[in-house]
Amino acid sequence: MAMPLRQTIRVGTYLFEQKLRRRDKFPLIVELEPLYACNLACEGCGKIQHPAGVLKQRMPVAQAVGAVLESGAPMVSIAGGEPLMHPQIDEIVRQLVRRRKYVFLCTNALLLRKKIDRFTPSPYFAFAVHIDGLRERHDESVAKEGVFDEAVAAIEEAKRRGFRVTTNSTFFNTDTPQTVVEVLNYLNDDLKVDEMMISPAYAYEKAPDQEHFLGVEQTRELFRKAFAGGNRRRWRLNHSPLFLDFLEGKADFPCTAWAIPNYSLFGWQRPCYLMSDGYVPTYRELVEETDWDKYGRGKDPRCANCMAHCGYEPTAVLATMGSLKESLRAARETVSGSR
Repeated sequence: MAMPLRQTIRVGTYLFEQKLRRRDKFPLIVELEPLYACNLACEGCGKIQHPAGVLKQRMPVAQAVGAVLESGAPMVSIAGGEPLMHPQIDEIVRQLVRRRKYVFLCTNALLLRKKIDRFTPSPYFAFAVHIDGLRERHDESVAKEGVFDEAVAAIEEAKRRGFRVTTNSTFFNTDTPQTVVEVLNYLNDDLKVDEMMISPAYAYEKAPDQEHFLGVEQTRELFRKAFAGGNRRRWRLNHSPLFLDFLEGKADFPCTAWAIPNYSLFGWQRPCYLMSDGYVPTYRELVEETDWDKYGRGKDPRCANCMAHCGYEPTAVLATMGSLKESLRAARETVSGSR
Protein backbone atom coordinates (compact mmCIF):
# COMPACT_ATOMS: atom_id res chain seq x y z
CA MET A 1 0.00 0.00 0.00
CA ALA A 2 1.74 3.16 -1.20
CA MET A 3 -0.28 5.77 0.74
CA PRO A 4 2.13 8.31 2.28
CA LEU A 5 2.82 7.77 5.98
CA ARG A 6 1.39 11.17 7.00
CA GLN A 7 -1.87 10.42 5.21
CA THR A 8 -2.01 6.92 6.69
CA ILE A 9 -1.66 8.32 10.21
CA ARG A 10 -4.31 10.96 9.54
CA VAL A 11 -6.82 8.43 8.21
CA GLY A 12 -6.00 5.96 10.99
CA THR A 13 -6.60 8.64 13.62
CA TYR A 14 -9.88 9.58 11.96
CA LEU A 15 -11.06 5.96 11.99
CA PHE A 16 -10.10 5.59 15.65
CA GLU A 17 -12.11 8.72 16.48
CA GLN A 18 -15.18 7.27 14.76
CA LYS A 19 -14.80 4.11 16.81
CA LEU A 20 -14.56 6.09 20.05
CA ARG A 21 -17.73 7.95 19.07
CA ARG A 22 -19.39 4.61 18.26
CA ARG A 23 -20.41 5.80 14.81
CA ASP A 24 -21.24 2.83 12.61
CA LYS A 25 -21.57 4.85 9.37
CA PHE A 26 -19.20 7.63 8.34
CA PRO A 27 -17.38 8.77 5.19
CA LEU A 28 -13.78 7.92 4.37
CA ILE A 29 -13.58 9.87 1.14
CA VAL A 30 -16.15 12.03 -0.66
CA GLU A 31 -16.59 11.63 -4.41
CA LEU A 32 -17.20 15.26 -5.37
CA GLU A 33 -18.61 15.97 -8.85
CA PRO A 34 -18.79 19.75 -9.36
CA LEU A 35 -19.85 19.29 -13.00
CA TYR A 36 -20.88 16.54 -15.45
CA ALA A 37 -19.44 18.08 -18.64
CA CYS A 38 -16.43 16.41 -20.20
CA ASN A 39 -14.16 16.90 -23.20
CA LEU A 40 -14.18 13.16 -23.96
CA ALA A 41 -16.93 10.61 -24.58
CA CYS A 42 -15.58 7.40 -23.05
CA GLU A 43 -17.45 4.23 -23.99
CA GLY A 44 -17.69 2.97 -20.41
CA CYS A 45 -18.91 6.19 -18.76
CA GLY A 46 -22.51 7.30 -18.33
CA LYS A 47 -21.89 10.71 -16.80
CA ILE A 48 -22.19 12.78 -19.97
CA GLN A 49 -25.61 11.34 -20.81
CA HIS A 50 -27.31 14.13 -18.85
CA PRO A 51 -29.36 16.78 -20.74
CA ALA A 52 -27.53 19.76 -22.21
CA GLY A 53 -28.86 22.09 -19.53
CA VAL A 54 -27.33 19.93 -16.79
CA LEU A 55 -24.01 19.64 -18.62
CA LYS A 56 -23.73 23.44 -18.63
CA GLN A 57 -24.03 23.69 -14.83
CA ARG A 58 -21.03 24.31 -12.56
CA MET A 59 -21.18 23.84 -8.79
CA PRO A 60 -20.38 27.01 -6.79
CA VAL A 61 -17.20 26.86 -4.72
CA ALA A 62 -18.99 27.39 -1.41
CA GLN A 63 -21.39 24.54 -2.14
CA ALA A 64 -18.60 22.13 -3.04
CA VAL A 65 -16.47 22.94 -0.01
CA GLY A 66 -19.49 23.03 2.29
CA ALA A 67 -20.55 19.50 1.32
CA VAL A 68 -17.11 18.10 2.13
CA LEU A 69 -16.99 19.92 5.46
CA GLU A 70 -20.48 18.73 6.31
CA SER A 71 -19.45 15.13 5.75
CA GLY A 72 -16.31 15.39 7.87
CA ALA A 73 -14.36 13.07 5.52
CA PRO A 74 -10.56 13.45 5.59
CA MET A 75 -10.19 12.80 1.84
CA VAL A 76 -11.85 14.12 -1.32
CA SER A 77 -11.81 12.75 -4.87
CA ILE A 78 -12.88 15.47 -7.32
CA ALA A 79 -14.33 13.90 -10.45
CA GLY A 80 -17.02 14.67 -13.00
CA GLY A 81 -17.11 15.09 -15.94
CA GLU A 82 -13.71 16.67 -16.36
CA PRO A 83 -12.95 18.84 -13.29
CA LEU A 84 -10.40 21.00 -15.13
CA MET A 85 -13.30 22.37 -17.22
CA HIS A 86 -14.70 23.99 -14.05
CA PRO A 87 -13.63 27.67 -14.09
CA GLN A 88 -13.03 27.71 -10.30
CA ILE A 89 -11.61 24.25 -9.79
CA ASP A 90 -8.33 25.68 -8.51
CA GLU A 91 -10.21 27.63 -5.82
CA ILE A 92 -12.14 24.52 -4.75
CA VAL A 93 -8.83 22.66 -4.40
CA ARG A 94 -7.19 25.58 -2.58
CA GLN A 95 -9.94 25.85 0.02
CA LEU A 96 -10.00 22.11 0.70
CA VAL A 97 -6.22 21.90 1.01
CA ARG A 98 -6.27 24.90 3.34
CA ARG A 99 -8.51 22.81 5.60
CA ARG A 100 -6.05 19.91 5.36
CA LYS A 101 -8.27 17.64 3.35
CA TYR A 102 -6.41 15.18 1.14
CA VAL A 103 -7.55 16.07 -2.37
CA PHE A 104 -7.27 13.94 -5.52
CA LEU A 105 -8.22 15.77 -8.70
CA CYS A 106 -9.28 13.12 -11.24
CA THR A 107 -8.56 14.16 -14.81
CA ASN A 108 -8.07 12.82 -18.32
CA ALA A 109 -5.17 15.32 -18.45
CA LEU A 110 -6.10 16.96 -21.76
CA LEU A 111 -6.21 20.37 -20.03
CA LEU A 112 -3.61 19.69 -17.36
CA ARG A 113 -0.56 21.31 -18.93
CA LYS A 114 -2.64 24.34 -19.92
CA LYS A 115 -3.98 24.89 -16.39
CA ILE A 116 -1.21 23.55 -14.17
CA ASP A 117 0.00 27.07 -13.24
CA ARG A 118 -3.25 27.56 -11.31
CA PHE A 119 -2.26 24.88 -8.79
CA THR A 120 0.43 24.62 -6.11
CA PRO A 121 2.21 21.42 -5.05
CA SER A 122 1.17 20.23 -1.59
CA PRO A 123 1.37 16.98 0.40
CA TYR A 124 -2.43 17.30 0.61
CA PHE A 125 -2.96 17.42 -3.14
CA ALA A 126 -2.47 15.05 -6.08
CA PHE A 127 -3.50 14.89 -9.71
CA ALA A 128 -5.17 11.53 -10.42
CA VAL A 129 -4.77 10.87 -14.14
CA HIS A 130 -6.98 8.30 -15.84
CA ILE A 131 -4.93 5.75 -17.79
CA ASP A 132 -6.71 2.61 -19.01
CA GLY A 133 -3.88 1.01 -20.96
CA LEU A 134 -0.93 1.73 -23.17
CA ARG A 135 -1.28 4.06 -26.17
CA GLU A 136 -3.56 2.08 -28.50
CA ARG A 137 -5.69 0.58 -25.76
CA HIS A 138 -6.14 3.82 -23.84
CA ASP A 139 -7.01 5.90 -26.90
CA GLU A 140 -9.55 3.27 -27.92
CA SER A 141 -11.18 3.35 -24.46
CA VAL A 142 -11.59 7.14 -24.60
CA ALA A 143 -12.55 7.13 -28.30
CA LYS A 144 -9.92 9.68 -29.31
CA GLU A 145 -6.39 9.39 -30.67
CA GLY A 146 -3.53 11.21 -29.00
CA VAL A 147 -5.01 11.24 -25.48
CA PHE A 148 -2.46 8.76 -24.11
CA ASP A 149 0.51 10.79 -25.33
CA GLU A 150 -0.94 14.00 -23.89
CA ALA A 151 -1.64 12.31 -20.56
CA VAL A 152 1.95 11.02 -20.37
CA ALA A 153 3.35 14.46 -21.20
CA ALA A 154 1.11 16.03 -18.55
CA ILE A 155 2.19 13.49 -15.91
CA GLU A 156 5.85 14.16 -16.67
CA GLU A 157 5.31 17.93 -16.47
CA ALA A 158 3.39 17.70 -13.20
CA LYS A 159 6.07 15.53 -11.62
CA ARG A 160 8.78 17.90 -12.88
CA ARG A 161 7.00 20.73 -11.07
CA GLY A 162 6.84 18.80 -7.80
CA PHE A 163 3.22 17.62 -7.80
CA ARG A 164 2.15 14.25 -6.49
CA VAL A 165 0.69 12.27 -9.38
CA THR A 166 -1.46 9.18 -9.05
CA THR A 167 -3.29 7.20 -11.72
CA ASN A 168 -6.63 5.44 -11.99
CA SER A 169 -6.96 2.49 -14.38
CA THR A 170 -10.24 0.78 -15.22
CA PHE A 171 -10.16 -2.70 -16.72
CA PHE A 172 -12.75 -4.40 -18.93
CA ASN A 173 -13.38 -7.93 -20.18
CA THR A 174 -11.29 -7.07 -23.23
CA ASP A 175 -8.26 -6.86 -20.93
CA THR A 176 -5.95 -9.75 -20.20
CA PRO A 177 -3.49 -10.27 -17.34
CA GLN A 178 -0.78 -9.22 -19.79
CA THR A 179 -2.41 -5.88 -20.68
CA VAL A 180 -2.89 -5.16 -16.96
CA VAL A 181 0.75 -5.98 -16.26
CA GLU A 182 1.98 -3.91 -19.19
CA VAL A 183 0.22 -0.70 -18.20
CA LEU A 184 0.95 -1.00 -14.47
CA ASN A 185 4.61 -1.79 -15.17
CA TYR A 186 4.79 1.30 -17.37
CA LEU A 187 3.14 3.56 -14.79
CA ASN A 188 5.16 2.11 -11.90
CA ASP A 189 8.59 1.71 -13.50
CA ASP A 190 8.78 4.14 -16.42
CA LEU A 191 6.57 7.08 -15.44
CA LYS A 192 7.19 6.42 -11.73
CA VAL A 193 3.83 7.79 -10.60
CA ASP A 194 3.39 8.05 -6.85
CA GLU A 195 0.41 5.71 -6.52
CA MET A 196 -1.86 3.66 -8.77
CA MET A 197 -5.52 2.81 -8.30
CA ILE A 198 -7.14 -0.05 -10.21
CA SER A 199 -10.77 -0.92 -10.71
CA PRO A 200 -12.85 -3.49 -12.55
CA ALA A 201 -15.32 -1.69 -14.81
CA TYR A 202 -18.83 -1.34 -13.42
CA ALA A 203 -21.81 -1.52 -15.78
CA TYR A 204 -23.07 2.05 -15.86
CA GLU A 205 -26.69 1.84 -16.94
CA LYS A 206 -26.27 4.76 -19.36
CA ALA A 207 -22.81 3.86 -20.69
CA PRO A 208 -22.71 3.59 -24.51
CA ASP A 209 -20.81 0.28 -24.36
CA GLN A 210 -22.68 -2.39 -22.38
CA GLU A 211 -20.81 -5.43 -23.71
CA HIS A 212 -17.41 -5.22 -22.07
CA PHE A 213 -17.99 -5.01 -18.32
CA LEU A 214 -16.38 -7.66 -16.12
CA GLY A 215 -18.24 -10.27 -14.10
CA VAL A 216 -17.13 -11.29 -10.61
CA GLU A 217 -15.30 -14.47 -11.62
CA GLN A 218 -13.70 -12.71 -14.60
CA THR A 219 -12.45 -9.98 -12.26
CA ARG A 220 -10.96 -12.46 -9.81
CA GLU A 221 -9.20 -14.43 -12.51
CA LEU A 222 -7.87 -11.29 -14.20
CA PHE A 223 -6.29 -9.84 -11.06
CA ARG A 224 -5.18 -13.18 -9.64
CA LYS A 225 -3.06 -13.74 -12.73
CA ALA A 226 -1.91 -10.11 -13.05
CA PHE A 227 -0.77 -10.04 -9.41
CA ALA A 228 1.29 -13.24 -9.79
CA GLY A 229 5.07 -13.33 -9.69
CA GLY A 230 5.46 -10.61 -7.07
CA ASN A 231 3.80 -7.86 -9.13
CA ARG A 232 1.31 -6.98 -6.41
CA ARG A 233 4.06 -6.36 -3.84
CA ARG A 234 6.21 -4.45 -6.31
CA TRP A 235 3.59 -2.07 -7.70
CA ARG A 236 2.77 1.11 -5.74
CA LEU A 237 -0.94 0.37 -5.52
CA ASN A 238 -3.12 2.79 -3.59
CA HIS A 239 -5.28 0.10 -2.00
CA SER A 240 -5.46 -1.75 1.28
CA PRO A 241 -4.03 -5.30 1.21
CA LEU A 242 -7.46 -6.73 2.02
CA PHE A 243 -9.05 -4.98 -0.96
CA LEU A 244 -6.43 -6.51 -3.22
CA ASP A 245 -7.25 -9.87 -1.61
CA PHE A 246 -10.88 -9.13 -2.48
CA LEU A 247 -10.05 -8.49 -6.13
CA GLU A 248 -8.23 -11.82 -6.28
CA GLY A 249 -11.09 -13.71 -4.64
CA LYS A 250 -9.12 -14.45 -1.46
CA ALA A 251 -11.62 -12.52 0.64
CA ASP A 252 -15.19 -11.30 0.29
CA PHE A 253 -16.96 -8.37 1.91
CA PRO A 254 -20.35 -6.68 2.05
CA CYS A 255 -20.78 -3.31 0.35
CA THR A 256 -20.31 -0.18 2.48
CA ALA A 257 -21.10 2.51 -0.09
CA TRP A 258 -21.95 5.02 2.65
CA ALA A 259 -18.20 5.33 3.33
CA ILE A 260 -17.41 6.73 -0.16
CA PRO A 261 -20.49 8.87 -0.83
CA ASN A 262 -21.04 10.93 -3.95
CA TYR A 263 -21.97 14.60 -3.89
CA SER A 264 -22.94 16.14 -7.23
CA LEU A 265 -24.96 18.98 -8.72
CA PHE A 266 -28.12 17.18 -7.55
CA GLY A 267 -26.99 16.56 -3.97
CA TRP A 268 -25.91 13.38 -2.16
CA GLN A 269 -26.53 10.48 -4.52
CA ARG A 270 -28.23 7.36 -3.20
CA PRO A 271 -26.70 4.79 -2.76
CA CYS A 272 -23.37 5.46 -4.56
CA TYR A 273 -21.85 7.28 -7.53
CA LEU A 274 -22.38 4.23 -9.74
CA MET A 275 -26.13 3.96 -9.14
CA SER A 276 -28.79 6.61 -8.82
CA ASP A 277 -31.84 5.96 -6.67
CA GLY A 278 -32.46 9.59 -5.86
CA TYR A 279 -30.71 12.43 -4.06
CA VAL A 280 -30.85 14.05 -0.62
CA PRO A 281 -29.52 17.46 0.50
CA THR A 282 -27.37 16.30 3.46
CA TYR A 283 -24.99 13.46 4.21
CA ARG A 284 -26.90 12.74 7.40
CA GLU A 285 -30.08 12.15 5.40
CA LEU A 286 -28.15 9.91 3.02
CA VAL A 287 -26.95 7.75 5.88
CA GLU A 288 -30.13 7.70 7.95
CA GLU A 289 -32.78 7.49 5.23
CA THR A 290 -31.19 4.98 2.84
CA ASP A 291 -32.05 1.30 3.21
CA TRP A 292 -28.45 0.09 2.95
CA ASP A 293 -29.43 -3.53 3.58
CA LYS A 294 -31.04 -3.81 0.17
CA TYR A 295 -27.84 -3.03 -1.77
CA GLY A 296 -24.85 -5.19 -2.62
CA ARG A 297 -24.19 -8.44 -4.43
CA GLY A 298 -26.93 -10.96 -3.78
CA LYS A 299 -29.41 -8.24 -2.85
CA ASP A 300 -29.84 -5.86 -5.78
CA PRO A 301 -29.42 -7.35 -9.29
CA ARG A 302 -27.67 -4.15 -10.41
CA CYS A 303 -24.92 -4.97 -7.91
CA ALA A 304 -24.40 -8.54 -9.13
CA ASN A 305 -21.08 -7.92 -10.88
CA CYS A 306 -19.85 -4.95 -8.87
CA MET A 307 -16.43 -5.14 -7.23
CA ALA A 308 -15.78 -1.39 -7.36
CA HIS A 309 -13.63 0.32 -4.78
CA CYS A 310 -16.44 2.71 -3.76
CA GLY A 311 -18.37 -0.18 -2.22
CA TYR A 312 -15.70 -2.58 -1.08
CA GLU A 313 -12.49 -0.66 -0.35
CA PRO A 314 -13.97 0.92 2.80
CA THR A 315 -15.17 -2.48 4.01
CA ALA A 316 -11.63 -3.77 3.60
CA VAL A 317 -10.22 -0.76 5.47
CA LEU A 318 -12.64 -1.26 8.36
CA ALA A 319 -11.82 -4.98 8.47
CA THR A 320 -8.13 -4.04 8.60
CA MET A 321 -8.72 -1.70 11.54
CA GLY A 322 -10.60 -4.45 13.36
CA SER A 323 -7.74 -6.94 13.12
CA LEU A 324 -4.31 -6.55 14.73
CA LYS A 325 -2.83 -8.98 12.21
CA GLU A 326 -4.21 -7.06 9.22
CA SER A 327 -3.29 -3.70 10.74
CA LEU A 328 0.33 -4.82 11.10
CA ARG A 329 0.27 -6.19 7.56
CA ALA A 330 -1.02 -2.87 6.18
CA ALA A 331 1.53 -0.93 8.26
CA ARG A 332 4.39 -3.02 6.87
CA GLU A 333 3.25 -2.37 3.30
CA THR A 334 2.81 1.36 4.01
CA VAL A 335 6.32 1.69 5.39
CA SER A 336 7.72 -0.36 2.51
CA GLY A 337 5.86 1.78 -0.06
CA SER A 338 7.00 5.07 1.49
CA ARG A 339 10.73 4.32 1.08
